Amino acid sequence: MKIANGIEMLELSINIGEYKMIIHPTVIYDSTSYVLVDTGIPGNYQEIIELIRQAGIGPTEPHSIILTHQDIDHVGSLPQFLANNSRQVDVYAHKDDKAYIDGEIPFLKLNEEKKRSVLQSIPEKHRLDFETAFSNSTPANVTHSVTDGGRLPFGGGLIVIHTPGHTPGHISLYHEASKTLIAGDALVVHNGELLGPNPNNTPDMDTALKSLHQFKKYPIETVICYHGGIFNNHVNKRIEKLIATLS
Repeated sequence: MKIANGIEMLELSINIGEYKMIIHPTVIYDSTSYVLVDTGIPGNYQEIIELIRQAGIGPTEPHSIILTHQDIDHVGSLPQFLANNSRQVDVYAHKDDKAYIDGEIPFLKLNEEKKRSVLQSIPEKHRLDFETAFSNSTPANVTHSVTDGGRLPFGGGLIVIHTPGHTPGHISLYHEASKTLIAGDALVVHNGELLGPNPNNTPDMDTALKSLHQFKKYPIETVICYHGGIFNNHVNKRIEKLIATLS
């Protein structure tokens, strides 16, 4: 779905173990290149590439990948994107999640039992790619660490917003030209309503709720939530109400 000039929200149905869900990676593009925000679970590479092609986005390979955080449904297909590109892909993530994404330490919310449950449902090659890429015996995945307030030169300008709580290095992105917030998992949309982070998979809920204050700095017309899709009904007022209700 086209959100604004140069911004496309993808919609992809995935299975994580016994759970089925819909995710919404975002593509920021121009006539010569595109940047992908989040990569789905292991094995989603071909499906994402096909969705990008169906959207009429010309380049077949991403110039860069931005990871909002370390969770497997966001970083899972990163190894395939890196392996299938004809050139090196720049990978951006917050410094506080970098060590997890680089495989230096285990993922915060993916213990061995849960990892086995997730990986057993995907083809062996994708499983091996994932386990190899996110081990401490292979080169780092993240090429660029970002911090709060940093500006990335994509789509005319993206502002990095550090929104910890869901993970230590969770980030959201603000696209200035279109006043679009790419929230990651800092917000969700459920039954058409904008809600705060899901407490079931947010280890530090207090910090996650405090992070919502970050969004008050920006005039927001549209939010893209990785879980739930878009919300564009008086966004700033809704966030203010969430803060007042949840705090």
